Amino acid sequence: MLTVRRPLLSMLLASAFVAGCGEDDDAEAGAPTVPAEVATTYAEIVHATYADSLTTARALDTAINAFVDAPTAETLQDARDAWRAAREPYLQSEVFRFYGGPIDDAEDGPEGLINAWPLDEAYIDYVVDMPDAGLVQSDAALTAAALIEANEAGGEENIATGYHAIEFLLWGQDMRADGPGDRPASDYVESMDGPGQYAERRALYLTTVSALLVSHLEDLTAAWAPDQDNYRKAFEGAPPREALRRVMTGMIVLSGFETGGERLQTALDSASQEDEHSCFSDNTHRDMVQDVRGIQNVYLGRYTRLDGSTVTGAGVRAAVEALDADLAKQLEDQIAASLALAEDITPPFDRAIALDNEAGRANLVALVEALRAQEDLLEQAFVGYELTVPVVE
Repeated sequence: MLTVRRPLLSMLLASAFVAGCGEDDDAEAGAPTVPAEVATTYAEIVHATYADSLTTARALDTAINAFVDAPTAETLQDARDAWRAAREPYLQSEVFRFYGGPIDDAEDGPEGLINAWPLDEAYIDYVVDMPDAGLVQSDAALTAAALIEANEAGGEENIATGYHAIEFLLWGQDMRADGPGDRPASDYVESMDGPGQYAERRALYLTTVSALLVSHLEDLTAAWAPDQDNYRKAFEGAPPREALRRVMTGMIVLSGFETGGERLQTALDSASQEDEHSCFSDNTHRDMVQDVRGIQNVYLGRYTRLDGSTVTGAGVRAAVEALDADLAKQLEDQIAASLALAEDITPPFDRAIALDNEAGRANLVALVEALRAQEDLLEQAFVGYELTVPVVE
């Protein structure tokens, strides 16, 4: 099995750490001044990305309600298409994690309720050899509050809410190496026996978690809305070097530890579809692309919205260029190379990681190595600004 080094900084950053004030802008510091516009552009990109994620989540919620009202193969496909569409902007938001912002605030951050994985299918509904499994087929309450309480109760794989819970309820268990799950629409049609016995509860579960997703994205969008007394106001009011610390922390951890490690290296080592990020829908290849694109958005200071308009401004590149122009160009090229490799993944991802697929695995190995190189360059800039590793507890 391929083993790729995990830099010490990434391992530390990926732990639960204190998201305090961090570094002050000390006039005697050796590092250059961070352009204040970097924080402003970042905040605009964050808000636009969450707003687009909310728009697509609402469209998904509409499609899900249409499906459960009239469950057919066609309405099920519409809901699945809406789920895939909803993933596109949200995945670009993952670079906003890992520094204690609104998405993963230690006290009330909703990330674990939105995108937690891996998911134990049997915790939610029936699976092969366990026809009576799951909350759907129990007498458990299926209210929003109850499902929030159930999320990760008794184990981190006991995921009850979020994109992947919705994914499983739409596609079902993925038992194929060459395609996604194929849950039939009849699972949502009442019957005297079989899965249809719990059609009403399954529909209630699905609509409840879909509505929860919308609610959580509304909160995140509001937290980054302009001209409000919210997290964005505090973020933009922080010293520019502290804002840069938070922004680059997200870039570093997502590059190496999360995407390169947890999502790619783990799947390569196990060669198991159980370790792919969106295994039920076989959408994992898009997860990889959009995670890297999110990093590129922040670096270049550019985000293309659903309506085709573009948010642009001074990205992290401007800060790195003030430090070292050659490093800034290396980073730009390295992120572009990582994105190109992610776009070269041939779906389905479970075939790409298969031990008998040398070409698919070679591409993923190259992507892991590119992400590690990207992480190293980001760390150089991080240290160049005399930023220190956050305190780990």
